[in-house]
Amino acid sequence: MSEPRHGYKFIFFDCDNTITLSEYLTMDTTAELVNEILEEYGKSERYTKETLIAKYLGYSFRKMLPEICQEHGIQMSKGGLLYYGNVEEEHVITTFRARGQPCAGALEVIQALYNRGEYTLAVVSSSALGRIKAQIETIGAAKYFEEYCIFSAQNSMSAPKSKPDPSIYIHAMEKLGAKPHECLAIEDSVSGCQAAIRANIPTIGYVGAYKTEGPKEVMKETLKRAGCCVVMREWKDWDDTFRLMLDLDCP
Repeated sequence: MSEPRHGYKFIFFDCDNTITLSEYLTMDTTAELVNEILEEYGKSERYTKETLIAKYLGYSFRKMLPEICQEHGIQMSKGGLLYYGNVEEEHVITTFRARGQPCAGALEVIQALYNRGEYTLAVVSSSALGRIKAQIETIGAAKYFEEYCIFSAQNSMSAPKSKPDPSIYIHAMEKLGAKPHECLAIEDSVSGCQAAIRANIPTIGYVGAYKTEGPKEVMKETLKRAGCCVVMREWKDWDDTFRLMLDLDCP
């Protein structure tokens, strides 16, 4: 692993499609629930996993659902939003525990960083806390993250604010006593990258969750435009990517 020269002390990992291959696996479940809601309210449009990902990649369900309701003219109470948020979380956790996998190479990088003992490792996600914990437990990564280093935009703050709002990153830094230049974030989505960058945290984009070259290249350019310092294609490229981050003046 590369030697630290720029003072990084805290490494913040997004969860979904950054360290866990969850977005595509669980979005089928989410699409089914969204379609059930649309049917219940007499709406004809239906979503697939692909259409949800194209429009809401990086969104938590609790951020996604109000936007879908607004788009389709659905008046849903706060109680209804909370109910469906809990239903989706339970379904997603069940799905991931049964079939979830880590992003290729992510676990090895996390383990190596943990073993060095030079960095505080944290998960900073828009997902609900129960979902985050279930996912990192399933892939065998929970032992590398202290309880106080798991941050959920849904549950860790008094008022939930999902990415791209930077609040969850600011909250994580406050709780850990970290300054932005001491932190490094790894994110796979535009909303996630924007959240970290708006918190003034140097950010690596990650596109390894995409299975084919075409989408990887498209997202690589998209994350660059979003402000990522570097975009990493696969976790096996971590050493070179981290070394490059040490040499860059970013942000």
